[in-house]
Amino acid sequence: MTPRLVLALPPVDLAARYLRYCEDNREHLEPWEPPREQGYWTESFWRARLERNWTEFAAGLSMRLALFGRVDGRGEPARALQGPVIGHVNFNQFVRGAFQATTLGYSLDRRFVGQGLMHEALRGAVAYVFDTLGFHRVMANYMPANERSGRLLRKLGFVVEGYARDYLYIAGAWRDHVLTAKTNPRTDFVPHGL
Repeated sequence: MTPRLVLALPPVDLAARYLRYCEDNREHLEPWEPPREQGYWTESFWRARLERNWTEFAAGLSMRLALFGRVDGRGEPARALQGPVIGHVNFNQFVRGAFQATTLGYSLDRRFVGQGLMHEALRGAVAYVFDTLGFHRVMANYMPANERSGRLLRKLGFVVEGYARDYLYIAGAWRDHVLTAKTNPRTDFVPHGL
């Protein structure tokens, strides 16, 4: 929870609201996202996806969070979960052992862009990944044309580590990406499970 948001693993019964978020933001997000799987635009797809999110989290593979607005800034999490999905923050590809890293992806409803909500969400979520889940490194990559994401990541302390040509297939073509990462600032960090 942050001052204006609740970040949560969404329950399966939120499939219709998650689909609504995707439909409402289809044009807004299309330039930045990969081609969608068959069935993506159906409630049954989202029901299965949300169920898989819980399974992957329990297995230590990923953490896919939905963003919900706190109605009055003091609202209880349960009340916020009754509202619409306004974004997502995904930590994918959990790698433990000596690496202790995960890859970050995120999006925000077009109606909330420019209000500092994603900065607030990522600040809280990255802190949770470092402090509670015990990761050492969070990696986040963005297309050079997506300067808004670049500014956000820099503001959060992510450092540019490289440039990958033809990195991901996005919007009908292979797209270059700027590679960034942030490492856990704790000096007493001991790798999880070692």
